[in-house]
Amino acid sequence: MPVTREELVRAAATYGTPLYVYDAESISVQYQKLVRSFSNTDTRFFYAAKALTNLSILKHILAIGCSIDCSSINEVKLALKAGFSPDKILYTSNSVAFSEILEAVSLGVSVTIDSLSNLEKFAATYGSSYPIGVRLRPNIMAGGNVKISTGHAGSKFGIPVEQLPGLEQLVNTHQLQLRTLHIHTGSEIADASVFVKGVQLLLELATRFLTVSVIDLGGGFKVPYRPEEKETDLDELSQAIEHAFSEFEKNTGRRLQVWFEPGKFLVAQAGYLLATVTVIKPTETICFAGVDSGLNHLIRPMFYDAYHHISNLSNPEGPLGAYQVTGNVCETDDFAIARMLPELREGDLIAFHTAGAYGFEMASSYNARFRPAEVLIKQGQLHLIRRRESMEDLLALQISIE
Repeated sequence: MPVTREELVRAAATYGTPLYVYDAESISVQYQKLVRSFSNTDTRFFYAAKALTNLSILKHILAIGCSIDCSSINEVKLALKAGFSPDKILYTSNSVAFSEILEAVSLGVSVTIDSLSNLEKFAATYGSSYPIGVRLRPNIMAGGNVKISTGHAGSKFGIPVEQLPGLEQLVNTHQLQLRTLHIHTGSEIADASVFVKGVQLLLELATRFLTVSVIDLGGGFKVPYRPEEKETDLDELSQAIEHAFSEFEKNTGRRLQVWFEPGKFLVAQAGYLLATVTVIKPTETICFAGVDSGLNHLIRPMFYDAYHHISNLSNPEGPLGAYQVTGNVCETDDFAIARMLPELREGDLIAFHTAGAYGFEMASSYNARFRPAEVLIKQGQLHLIRRRESMEDLLALQISIE
């Protein structure tokens, strides 16, 4: 069952606003969708921790049986802290100092490298003694916004496919244990054929690298932010992958495993940002509704032009009106423009939906405002999983000089 209006109102009454609220059951439901859809293929799922790294969320991800993908060495350490064993942790580096890769290897996790420069250093250090994955840039444009499209020809991510001769030379010269071929083309991919293009490319390359046993297709499953949007058709995708991998096995005698790295797909719909309307400011052309939050808590609308459904929890049946919902930081920080909402009044409690991914995770203390508390709803109970910041927190790392 989705989170109810009453539960959100109770959370706000208990912990105040602004407040992030997450639903554990929603995360479990999303994970089971993946497991069911890919039950006929040898598939592993690694939660992309960058979407939301709260330890209680990571522990829940572990409890439901999912592995974890980390984008930094500190995310690796958070995963270990949450209880993930090294064999369940994938570290995917980009533009990092080689020392970070050395540390990841020392921790025993799976490592993916995305540049020939770092791969050359890895080869010189480890040779064939440690299995490795490489991330390729397939020159495929995908995703709802260029900022979240990572596989196109202008992207910083991955080893460009044009540099394959250099990759082959490194692998052959050092007899590298190249286990994984990885691509991630972007986020918000609704069309399953985008993933299929990646599969075709990687399966073709796998015939040139005989030690490869894993094809990693990254993440990017579509999350329906708008009411009319639909998720990626997982059944269509799984059938296409099952067919492609079966044909590969028939032609080569090699059975490959497929990996996915869903982040947003698992936690986005589980999350809500609750805020209180502080000011109603009608003008000749616009009615502004100011709230006690801003881009410092949910930056996606301003950064990605992202849409978040907004509900008026205090006055859900009020007459509809057009509002520009805006934040309280000294910056233009609109959450929504000309959004039709039930009448907003000062003091009303509103909810920004589908805010679990890259909401709190990208939050800041801009304008010296506190980051919100976080609450997890699990089996009907509210659990405070991060307290609201305080002035002491803002000052904790500062060193005052006379």
